[in-house]
Amino acid sequence: MGAAELFDLSGKTALVTGGSRGLGREMVLAFAEAGADVAIVSRKLENCEELAKEVEQRFGRKTLAVGCHVGKWDELDALVETAYGHFGSIDILVNNAGMSPLYESLDGVSEALWDKVQDVNLKAPFRLSAAIGTRMKAGNGGSIINVSSTAATAPTPGEVPYGAAKAGVHALTIGLAKAFGPAVRVNCIQPGPFLTDISKAWDMKAFERHTAPTLALKRAGQPGEIVGAALYLASDASSYTTGIILPVEGGS
Repeated sequence: MGAAELFDLSGKTALVTGGSRGLGREMVLAFAEAGADVAIVSRKLENCEELAKEVEQRFGRKTLAVGCHVGKWDELDALVETAYGHFGSIDILVNNAGMSPLYESLDGVSEALWDKVQDVNLKAPFRLSAAIGTRMKAGNGGSIINVSSTAATAPTPGEVPYGAAKAGVHALTIGLAKAFGPAVRVNCIQPGPFLTDISKAWDMKAFERHTAPTLALKRAGQPGEIVGAALYLASDASSYTTGIILPVEGGS
């Protein structure tokens, strides 16, 4: 294969959770530009529909917009049935949806907050991967891409439940790669700080003063800088790559 063919996703279908904004949005657009049809999933259906229209207009791909709370098992099962009913198959699954709510102290973390964080960040990738990965393995194979965080390996005091969940995603990645191989590849992107809409809540002066200097690249990432890793893991370019955690974090 030539370089262009390695990254070509023509004839493929991708499902991206948390796909209407941030890093998920960038991946949706990149997959569509590379030739894939896309299912865009998030809690806010109207945001998914808006992006779906953009994809259709810019790239002429088939789309599916689905409103889904990924922390709820029954909604995940319904999502799988809807996606397969619409497209017939899923070739690329990206478990990107995540959340890390603020809390004042560790002893103040409620059971409800803990459960919510684990449901969205860990339970959802497991259930979707188990359901879709099983179908991929029985069919024509595919690629599953989990999205974790530097909090999985170096959590700050303000993201302990989130870090625990994302560390679980690393374990899932390795275990599912062995369970679904050789037909299905399962990998994980581990992003560092990116300037998505979430970063609007950051204290940027503090980031530039304390965090940026600790990064080899001395800055936060732009959302589009996730695309190279996502296309690599989604495409035949990574045909001999599975069970890896790929840091995309500016050299922290």
